[in-house]
Amino acid sequence: MPAYRHVNYAWDDAKAAPLDPVSLLVYRSNLLGSDQRVTNTGGGNTSSKVPGRDPLTGQQVETLWVKGSGGDLRTSTRENFASLYQDRLLGLQEVYAARGDKGLKSPAEDDMVGMLPHTTFNLNPRAASIDTPLHSFLPGRHVDHMHPNAVIAVAATADCERLTREIFAGQMAYVPWMRPGFELGLAMQRIARENPALRAIMMGQHGFISWAEDQKACYTATLDFIERAAAFIEERYQLKGGDAAAFGGQKHPSLDPAQRRSVLAGLLPWLRGQVSRERRLIGTVQDDAGILRFVNSRDAGRLAELGTSCPDHFLRTKIKPLYVDWRPDPGDAAGLRAALAAGLEAYRKDYAAYYARCRRPDSPAMRDPNPTVVLIPGLGMVAWGKDKSESRVTAEFYTCAVEVMRGAEAIDRYIALPQQEAFDIEYWRLEEAKLRRMPAERELARQVAVVIGAGSGIGRETALRLAREGAHLACVDRDEASARAVAEEITARQGQGIGVAGSGISCCGPAIGLAADVTDRASIRRMLDDVALAYGGFDHICVTAGIFVPADTAGRIPDDKWALTYAVNVTGSYLVGDEASRSWRDQGLAGSLVLTTSANAAVAKKGSLAYDTSKAAAGHLVRELAIELAPLVRVNGVAPATVVQGSAMFPRERVVGSLAKYGIAYKEDEPTEALVGKLARFYADRTLTKAPITPADQAEAYFLLVSGRLSKTTGQVIPVDGGLHEAFLR
Repeated sequence: MPAYRHVNYAWDDAKAAPLDPVSLLVYRSNLLGSDQRVTNTGGGNTSSKVPGRDPLTGQQVETLWVKGSGGDLRTSTRENFASLYQDRLLGLQEVYAARGDKGLKSPAEDDMVGMLPHTTFNLNPRAASIDTPLHSFLPGRHVDHMHPNAVIAVAATADCERLTREIFAGQMAYVPWMRPGFELGLAMQRIARENPALRAIMMGQHGFISWAEDQKACYTATLDFIERAAAFIEERYQLKGGDAAAFGGQKHPSLDPAQRRSVLAGLLPWLRGQVSRERRLIGTVQDDAGILRFVNSRDAGRLAELGTSCPDHFLRTKIKPLYVDWRPDPGDAAGLRAALAAGLEAYRKDYAAYYARCRRPDSPAMRDPNPTVVLIPGLGMVAWGKDKSESRVTAEFYTCAVEVMRGAEAIDRYIALPQQEAFDIEYWRLEEAKLRRMPAERELARQVAVVIGAGSGIGRETALRLAREGAHLACVDRDEASARAVAEEITARQGQGIGVAGSGISCCGPAIGLAADVTDRASIRRMLDDVALAYGGFDHICVTAGIFVPADTAGRIPDDKWALTYAVNVTGSYLVGDEASRSWRDQGLAGSLVLTTSANAAVAKKGSLAYDTSKAAAGHLVRELAIELAPLVRVNGVAPATVVQGSAMFPRERVVGSLAKYGIAYKEDEPTEALVGKLARFYADRTLTKAPITPADQAEAYFLLVSGRLSKTTGQVIPVDGGLHEAFLR
């Protein structure tokens, strides 16, 4: 096994031996994608030219299997690869040559992307990537196109061509920046034909491509090239003073972790509101040592202004980040906001000027001019995206960009992609067409909902319901383990893992589980701060937490239990709304608060005095808070009838007590589920609909009140009780 210091060599002959050629391609791809020093999330592509049997003629033909559009190498399966007839791909060169309007960025070149489906082998539905010509036109049977930080650092230097010769001793050729596509494939084909001993090409400001006749040899060669670049950079980096001298040395100190948390928790909802003026965004905080070293450095402002180099990076990070030259001070929150406000205004104007300067007659309309990456000395980086996954990847990509700048500055001088070239990628009509083909966003996409009491019953079903509509969820419960279990269930259902960027709570997925005590204002504040650190802010809160305390054997409710009932069912909802109002005002985005009352609040009966009166008070609290939080936040309530199934308020002992109270026959040894069913049936028979009221029924009401479907409804309580009150009136 080769010895590497800067990449992981993971090839296992025993695992590779039984694999067919396409499965071996998948194996090779997964190994390469599993190491972020080799390529980033969704970046790079691999291919193999393998024999296949033509389904029409039955004859053996050469096919190209290449990672298709979208997907990620580390998780790719056979289905992620496009398969095409190799001879038909090569035949497209004649079609292209006959065009009179051919050339780089020409309509003819763009049209060739539309010709790729005509070369599909065996009706494979996976769309071919625009990089397909690179793989087809090179001579190697197996090709890797990677985006490693070390090689991009060389590609992003002013003297890239000379450094390529020096580092790789003539084994890697050089091609200046060209947009991926047919022309780049033809240029690489010419280079390979003129230099048959070559096995790799440096792609200026982009990455590199390598090839071999054997899959293992291709994998090994790819790692060899990356290792050589990384070793060269690290040697020069250390000679220049290492971390202490990186990016010109330190200019600002970092705030300590507790201070960073405090400042960011107070800042993020406001910042989210500022960058979400066109469409809501979800944030990811990253404050690891590498990012802090960069944002605190003397050269951070200069390098950030240059922008990124690799197209894979700036398609997420935009042409450049917003760098705020703030002197870190935990007591200067106002100064930081002022600096950010001025920086954001300048950034928007600068982006509009960039668009006006670089636009083509057929360019799509200008996109959101707000930054997706914000760099703050002492604090780190805040990345933004349409969802948590995208903001995490944006953070990852800018981290890669920082590593590229570090390496480039160590061996030469970092240069970014020229702005016109960057614009032509960002506003490429093929990219625009890809965006239009994406499925419509779900109803609660880009929004963050906090469900308090999410560990069981109505809260759990509400969290799952909102997640199905695209919301990011903070699942909150007094029992943190149950809250985390629901968050993990949501994450698993959406097929998203935990992110790799950032640290601590900001590393979450589409849902997070938190603990909070609604009777404790400080606990509520900590929880809301955690949500802000995880997602940048929040839009909606559903309070489903509640408590029922039965009377004692003498038929009385002790004073402490009476106080607890009101503390949870009334005061807790007030405290949540009051603490959340600070964040909502800072954020400035419309939101909603949904409280839980009860159908019992409208029906006087014996045996639940504290509970019923507390829920009546909660109903009036809905109306009062609607006035207090208007017009920014809508406040409504849901009034459930008794929900037995799945409710933490109905442990076995309470179910048994209720069955005895209502004279319902049961046996002591009956399973709890059977007892719950009997009680639910009894309660159902008291309603007009004669059907049990389930947590899912309640969740639908919470969803409607959170969504835009009832956007003009506030100060109202929706009963979901099967007509319980009317049944009693009869």
